[in-house]
Amino acid sequence: MPFAIMHKLWASTYKEMLLLIRDLGGIAILFIMPLLLLIVITLVQDSTFKTISDIKIPVLLVDNDKGEVSKNIIENLSESNSFEIFQKTSEDEAKEAVFSGKYQLAIVIPENLSSSLQKKVDQNVEGILSKFGLEEDTLIKPKEVIPSKEVRLYFDPATQVSFKSSVKNGIDKMISKIETQSIYKAFQTELGEEDAEPIFETEKFITFKEILQTKNNQEIIPNSAQHNIPAWTLFAIFFIIVPLSINLVKEKNQGTFVRLRTNPVSYATVLGGKTIVYLGVCLIQFTLMLLVGIYLFPAIGLPGIDVLGKLPMLYFVAIFSGLAAIGLGLLLGTIAKTQEQAAPFGATLAVILAALGGVWVPVFVMPKFMQVISKISPMNWALEAFYDVFLRNVGFVKILPEISLLLLFFLLTVIIAIIYNRRKNAV
Repeated sequence: MPFAIMHKLWASTYKEMLLLIRDLGGIAILFIMPLLLLIVITLVQDSTFKTISDIKIPVLLVDNDKGEVSKNIIENLSESNSFEIFQKTSEDEAKEAVFSGKYQLAIVIPENLSSSLQKKVDQNVEGILSKFGLEEDTLIKPKEVIPSKEVRLYFDPATQVSFKSSVKNGIDKMISKIETQSIYKAFQTELGEEDAEPIFETEKFITFKEILQTKNNQEIIPNSAQHNIPAWTLFAIFFIIVPLSINLVKEKNQGTFVRLRTNPVSYATVLGGKTIVYLGVCLIQFTLMLLVGIYLFPAIGLPGIDVLGKLPMLYFVAIFSGLAAIGLGLLLGTIAKTQEQAAPFGATLAVILAALGGVWVPVFVMPKFMQVISKISPMNWALEAFYDVFLRNVGFVKILPEISLLLLFFLLTVIIAIIYNRRKNAV
């Protein structure tokens, strides 16, 4: 009896292999398109994982001040190695260049910024010293109203909000530093120590440092390949629900299942054959993705991936990720009545699961309710397991919860598919 079952399972598997091999277009979609997608996305996103010093953003600057403060601003921007400064004389010209998309950013320094800042600082310092009785002039001077100044920033309308925020925060810190140095200098001048050694330290006392994971006394720096290879491999793996569900629907409509039932061959055996073949497809997809990350990426200037000592765990995660995708494809193919139902629904479902799982957008930036919903996406479980191995360097025990969820999802979808098929075909 076990031999007969194994023979039928092998026959079903062999049939699926023949069907897949004969479909060259399907093979191209399953293997070539995911590789192209991975390469393109990684090329596009690679700059976001580099340090800011590796990227120079062209910036227009209009200096209407021509004073000490504007000089300091220009020097700080140049020394940051983040910006390539191009000076303009007209604010309207700079605004037009940015709003037309030629430049990402324009900075306009207002007139009399240096003199107004100096007046404001002197006024504040004199007020403080007078409170302590250190101001020689005892006459009460009318307090001059000094209007505030604003450094205007023009951004390309297509610029992302995150870029705007980082630039505004950086310039705000730079301006604050200049103001602080001006206050210290004014105090020293009022105390008659202008030519003496500085009595105030202007360097930061409190700093911050990022502590990275280390391996063999070397810091582990995450790169775009380590993030994209797991994410887009999963998208490719789960996209097999489209050809798998279409395959099932086609066999139902062609009467293949009717002939199989007369043999008789159980529906579980049919699904078992498909599971074996498509699991092999998933593992081939994963292997190709790894080869791209190891060999092709470094050859085209992208960061590669280090899989030393990680391959057994990576393939373990890939196997159960493939099973979860296959289970979903089998269920969809069992329920769908036509190929027109299976194809668009399967493609849409793969995209939705990817969006919920964190492939398109990281889960932590989603709204709170979306973060909760993302926990039900099998792609999220698989992605977290891959990140645990690739980035967090955890042990086998740590990935067992995600693996268990993926296995449970596969078993649940297959059981539902078998029960649905049995009731549907019950006489």
